[in-house]
This record gives sequence, structure tokens and C-alpha cells, in this order.
Amino acid sequence: MTDVPDIATLPRLGLGLGLRNVHFAHIEQTWPKVDWFEAISENFMDSQGRPRDLIRKVADRYPVVLHGVSMSIGSTDPLDMEYLTKLRDLAAELEPAWISDHLCWTGVMGFNSHDLLPIPLNDETLRHIAARVHKAQEFLGRPLVLENPSSYVSFHATTMEEPDFLRELSNMTGCGLLLDVNNVFVTCFNSDTDPYAYLDRFPMERVVQMHLAGHTDCGTHIIDTHDQPVRPEVWALYAQAYDRCNGAATLLEWDGNIPSFDECLTELHKATAYMNGPFTALLDHPRNISDPNSGAQAVSNPVNFIVPEVMEHTDITPQS
Repeated sequence: MTDVPDIATLPRLGLGLGLRNVHFAHIEQTWPKVDWFEAISENFMDSQGRPRDLIRKVADRYPVVLHGVSMSIGSTDPLDMEYLTKLRDLAAELEPAWISDHLCWTGVMGFNSHDLLPIPLNDETLRHIAARVHKAQEFLGRPLVLENPSSYVSFHATTMEEPDFLRELSNMTGCGLLLDVNNVFVTCFNSDTDPYAYLDRFPMERVVQMHLAGHTDCGTHIIDTHDQPVRPEVWALYAQAYDRCNGAATLLEWDGNIPSFDECLTELHKATAYMNGPFTALLDHPRNISDPNSGAQAVSNPVNFIVPEVMEHTDITPQS
């Protein structure tokens, strides 16, 4: 039996950026000052060309995390062992700080929808996913870190709150958690629930990493698009979350309309102003998530129709 390290041994990486192909040339030419990079696993697993060469060079100079979107840990299909083998081989080559994916399913009967699809949260699903997490961690020889996805629907079969489900899953399997603060805001807006109450229930002691990103406010609902700066209400949530996460690594995701590397880095560095709670003006009334200058609506409009999940990457293309 492979000995899977405990998440308590995982490093605190600081502030990182997503490794996106539009920035490859800049990164290779300048080797910029950033603490670490997160790479979409699927962008590099099948490549032996420039992307694979670039990520090898990056991994020689920076800590790297592999972030997947196709493990489909919540599916009823058997785990894709070909996928896990490629992931294990990539991890053996790069030695990432950890491997992460999402609490979701992405397909069934061998079909990959390329969407992060929601799951019913109940005891049956918990047992099913826990068994799959155990198997994946055993095969990879590394702890898996799972992210709370953005959600646009709920199920009648759901009997547990998402933070409670993730707490039980982490306790049962030893997996770590990736707290996506923007996803918390998106999910809670769309379900007409309180994001601060969500954070109050979240097992912060299991958080290894946090995500920040921008979203698109459609008035009646919000879509997780990762194509603009982080909204003020998400920064306010981050300030409270970071204060409870014991210095968990923070990453900025920007996957559509991607600006220059330096602009992304400037947006990332805004996080330092919200660490350890110095920006108390944003938190005077923390239950009011509407910022008067942001144009965002307060939580008041539950979504009762399906909005398709938007994937967390835009640069997955066949690689040579």
C-alpha cells in the first residue's frame, strides 16, 4: 500500500498565478517574480512539445501545482485509469506541491462533457466519492486536494450543506480542500444563501489552497467566467477566509480575455491588502455582500433554471 503524505506536511506557497499559454513567452524570457504557478493538468499530460518543455523549465524554478478538470471524481463511471496514469507520470516528472481537482463529475459512459457538473450532496454520494478519492490517492501516491465548484442548481436528493459534505469527505479520506472564494460567492448568490454563513461552516483547517477570480453578474444570476478582475465583494470574502486558513496558498485564475502577465500579477498582489484583516471598512457589515460602487446586486434572486457551468480554462487544445 502506498503511503500517502498527510496534508499537514504540504507547503504554504504564498501567491501564485495560473500558467497560461498566452504568457509562455513572457515567462521564459523574464522568469518573473511570482511565488508559484498552477498548471491545468490536461494542458500538459499529452504534450511532448513546447508546453511540456516550458512546464519542465518552470518546475525547475518555481513550485508548481497541478490542477485538473477531468478526473470526474463524482461520476458513476469507473475511475479513468489511463487518465490517472498520465497524471501520475506528469507528477513524477514535475514533482508538484499537490494535485487538485473538483468536487464534481464531468461525464458518463466514457463521454467527457468538459463541464464541471454538480452532484447531489448526501450520505450515499459521500460514500461513493470517498471510495474513489481513496483509490485515486493510493494510485497517485499523493493527497488529492478538492475544490468547491460554482453551482447553478440544487437537487431534491441533497441532504447536506456543501461545507459539511467537504468536511466529512476530508475527514474520511485525508484529502485536502481548495476553497474557491469566487465560487462561494457565485453559488450563494445563485442559491439565495449567505456566503458568510457558508464560510462559517467550511472546514478551514483542511484548506491547502484558495482561488480568486472574476465573474459575470447577469442580474438574476452570476456566471463563473474568470475573465475580469476580482469583484470587491469577493475580496471581502477572501479577507475573512484568509484570516481563518493559516496562510493557505492563494492563486488568481484568469482564463478569458487574459491581460498581460504583469496586469495579472498586479491583480494578484491586491491580495496582500486583504490578508490578516486590515481592510475592515469592507467588513463593517459583512452580511451585506452588495458593494454600492460595484454594481452588484445583494443576494435576493434565487436561480430556478439551469445555467451551464463555465470551465476554468480556455487554452486546452491538442498539443504536439
